[in-house]
This record gives sequence, C-alpha cells and structure tokens, in this order.
Amino acid sequence: MTWVNPPTPNFSLIPTPAPLLATAEEATEGTLVLAGVLLSLIAVYIASKLGGELCARINLPPVLGELVGGVVIGVSVLHLLIFPEGNAQASDSLIIQLLEATAQLSPESAQAVFTSQSEVISVLSELGVIILLFEIGLESDLKELIRVGPQAAIVAVVGVVAPFAAGTAGLVYIFGIPLVPAIFAGAALTATSIGITAKVLAEIGQLSSKEGQIIIGAAVLDDILGIIVLAVVASLAKTGEVEILNVVYLIISAGVFLVGAILLGRFLKPFYVGLINEMKTRGQLLLVSLVFAFTLSYIAAAIQLEAILGAFAAGLVLAETEKREELEEQVIPVADILVPVFFVVVGAKTDLSVLNPAVPSNREGLIIATFLILVAILGKVITGFTVVGQPDLNKIAIGVGMIPRGEVGLVFAGVGSASGALSPSTEAAIIMMVITTTFIAPPFLRLVFRESPEEAKESSKVES
Repeated sequence: MTWVNPPTPNFSLIPTPAPLLATAEEATEGTLVLAGVLLSLIAVYIASKLGGELCARINLPPVLGELVGGVVIGVSVLHLLIFPEGNAQASDSLIIQLLEATAQLSPESAQAVFTSQSEVISVLSELGVIILLFEIGLESDLKELIRVGPQAAIVAVVGVVAPFAAGTAGLVYIFGIPLVPAIFAGAALTATSIGITAKVLAEIGQLSSKEGQIIIGAAVLDDILGIIVLAVVASLAKTGEVEILNVVYLIISAGVFLVGAILLGRFLKPFYVGLINEMKTRGQLLLVSLVFAFTLSYIAAAIQLEAILGAFAAGLVLAETEKREELEEQVIPVADILVPVFFVVVGAKTDLSVLNPAVPSNREGLIIATFLILVAILGKVITGFTVVGQPDLNKIAIGVGMIPRGEVGLVFAGVGSASGALSPSTEAAIIMMVITTTFIAPPFLRLVFRESPEEAKESSKVES
C-alpha cells in the first residue's frame, strides 16, 4: 500500500486582509476630504458674507469684500484656506489641524487629504467663474456687443499692446532685467479679469450700458489675446523661440469658436425652446441650459482656450431666446452658491507677505512693483480714450474697467515661476501688481460711474 502525501497548501492563493485595510483607509480619507471641503465652504461663505456686507454698508462693491474676506482666511492671515501650489503643507492649514484634533485624521494621511480638499475647492472655484460668465452672458445684449465690437476691439488691442510694450521696455532699459523675465512681466500686464469687472458692473447697474458692453467685449477679447500672449511667452521660456504655428492655431481657433458657437446656438434655438416646453420634470430649463453652457465650456477648454469663454458664449446665445428672463432668475441661486467661492479663493491665494520690506528680495520687488503698477493702471486707463467720435461716452470708466488683473495675472506669474524664468524679486513685483490692480479697480469703477443703479435702469428704459 502506497501512501501519497497530500499536496502542500498554497497559502499565497489566500487573499490577505491588506487590500481590505487599504480600502478602509481610503474610505476614511474620502470621508475626511468631504469634512475638509465642508469646513472650507463654511469659511468661504462666512468670509464672503462678512466682507460683502461690510463693503455694502460703506458704499463699496461687495465683490471687494469677498476678495478681502478671502485674504483674511487665506495664506496671508488665518491660514484657513490655503493651497499646495503656494508651497503650503498640510501642517500649515488650520482646517487640517482641526480635522486632526476632531476627526482622528492621522498625520500620515494629512497631506493626501489636504491635497484632495484643495483640489475640490479649486474645482468649485472654477465652476463659480464659469457660472458667473454664463450669468454675465445672459445679462448681455449680443446685438449691442456686436454693435460696439469695433470699439471693444480697439480697446482690447491697445490694452494689450501698450502695457506689454511699456512694461517690457521699462524693465529692460531702466532696471536692467534680462529680456525673457521682462517679457513675462510685460505679458502679465496685458491681462484683464473679466470676472471681477463684470461682477462690479452688475452690482452698480452698469452692465447693460454702452460703456459696460464695451468693457465686457474688450475683456473677452483681452482674455483671448492673453491666452495667445501666454502661449508665446511660455514657448519662449521653454525653447528660446516662439512657435508660430501654435500662435496661429490659437488665433484661428478662438475666432472660429466664438463665431461658430453663436451661429450654432442660433440654429439650435428652436430645438432648445421646444425641448424645454415638452419636458415635464422639475428643473428642466436650468439643467438643459447648464448642459449647453458646460458643453461649450468643455469645447473651449479642449481647444486650449479658456472654459469661461464657452460659458460666456452660451449665455449670449440663450439670452436671445424667449426663456431669458426665466433662466436669469433660476441661475441666480446657483451663482449665489458658487460665485463667492471663486472670489474668496482669488483672495485666499493672494500672498501679502511679498509686501514686507524687511525681506531683502521684496525691497527690489517693491521698486519694480511700483513701476509695474503705474504701467498697469495707465496702460489700461488710456484705452478708453482710443474710442473716438463719441463725446458722451464715459471714457475714463472704460479704462478703469480694464484695470483688474485678478486670477489671470496670477496665472502669468505662476507659469513664469514654474518655468524658472522669473527671479524672486520680479515674481514678487508681478504678484504685488496683481494684488494692487485687483483691489483698487472695484472702488474706482464705482467712483467713475457716478450714476446710481436706479438712474441707470431709468436711462436704459428711456433709451429703449
């Protein structure tokens, strides 16, 4: 009788509990990310309301209060809302510290939770500016924009060329800065933050005025030109030469996109209205409209333009339909939720430490920044005076409306810093220029538009 030894069991086939533990840990991290996002939104909404209410009571645009509220809770003061791209660590965030103290967040998971929470808030911020531009498009008059198109184009081109040329030449010949960093700084001067200007114009009842429409039209064109300028200088920093084909592609794609979106929208208008009228479920108007806006935003982003251009184009198209007024009312609550996130995040990312003269690199930066601020303001203010043949036009208001650089200017600084083209002092100077222009523009804009919102509405009724 032969004894056969039983086969040795292969324990490697038995699943170990490690994946289950990893899954449990990931689930815990996901829950804590949500907790961090909720705490961040609490901070955002409290900051936006306190800042906005304070500014409203002292006759300043509430958007300025939202920006200041962001500064207070951001990297400059309280460190409640900070972001990894500013070289911040999880340990720097008060929200992460609060999660560690109250929600059993481990130090090992803190950085991952911090990164994910920051990404979610950044995405909500981007959604906020998309909704803002969609809302602005709805409130704009496409026919009026087309009518003021030539003036807006002149304002946009001058607003790009003048500060770029003056800033670059001044940095090279006065301060002796190398050409590539000077070009980057000059390029940062070309931007205009359409979001900030449009919000202020809406708040003071001047969005539908002729000056307001010229500013919005010019700011949209500025955004397109800014993208092209950024592509050129980024290429210059990387390769030392400009890729002409890339520039031509951006110019053609921008023009084709805007014209094509408007023409396609007009073609689809009857289908859009008919679809909404046939639907019986709740929210049909808002959701169908957001699908259209997000689709155009995606297409714009996919062809290397800004998503906000797609949202603005969608608003312009839907403003031509019979659903305009109803849609405007339904978009307002969505905007009230998401738009403050955008402005508070812009403020939160603003690092006021670059204004500290005790830091040696900041001293040089302060001198350069003073020059850049002057060029940034004058280079945009003169644009209003390029509109000729209309003596009744508030030309200084047009120029002031083009001043704020906002998040667009910070993008230039960020790309320049990442490429290694900017010295610490030059980067600090650009950031200071962005801070100054962003914060002075809202009160100045209200000052130059002396007409009250009620008077503006009455005058628009008379004109119509």
